[in-house]
Amino acid sequence: MKQNGQAVGYIRVSTEDQNTARQLEGVELTKTFTDRLSGKDTNRPALKECLAYLREGDTLHIHSLDRLARNLDDLRGIIKGLTGRGVAVRAHKEGLLFTGDDSPMANLLLSMLGAVAEFERSIIKERQREGIAIAKQKGVYKGRKASLSEEQVVELKALAASGEKKAALAKRYRVSRASIYNYLTA
Repeated sequence: MKQNGQAVGYIRVSTEDQNTARQLEGVELTKTFTDRLSGKDTNRPALKECLAYLREGDTLHIHSLDRLARNLDDLRGIIKGLTGRGVAVRAHKEGLLFTGDDSPMANLLLSMLGAVAEFERSIIKERQREGIAIAKQKGVYKGRKASLSEEQVVELKALAASGEKKAALAKRYRVSRASIYNYLTA
C-alpha cells in the first residue's frame, strides 16, 4: 500500500483539564482531530469526523493504541475499517504501522495491546466503584444532585396519582421516564 496522502493526527484525552501536548509532539501533521472524552466507545465527535475525513493513501497518526479505543473490538474494527479503505495507522508509542497487509506478529500485538487497554479501563471502573462504596460508608458520597426540588416531587406525585401519563410528566419536568418512576417509588 503506497502512503502518499496526508498525515492526519488523532489525539484523545479523557477529561477537559488533561493536556494533549505530549501526544504526537514533533510529528508533522496536515490536520489534527482532538477529543476530550473517554475511550470507552467510539461515540466521539472528533473521532467520527477524523474517520470521515481520511482518504486512501492517508496515514492516521496516534500516540498509542489506547488513544484510539479502550475496547478491543472497537480498536480492531477501526483499524480494519481504515486499512480496508487504504489508510495506514501508525501508533507511535508502540512503534507499529498497520497497512492492511500486516504480519501475524502485528495482528498479535494489536490484539494484546488492545486487550491491555480494555483491561486498564475495567480496572479504572472497578477502582471508581470501590472508591464510591468507601465514600458512601463514610457518609461522604451523596451522589448526583436531584433533578427535581421537593415541591416538584410533591406536584409530580399528585399529577401521577390523577392519571397523568409518565411520558408526559417526563417531558414536562425535563427528566427521563426512569427518573419519573424513581421519584414515584421513593
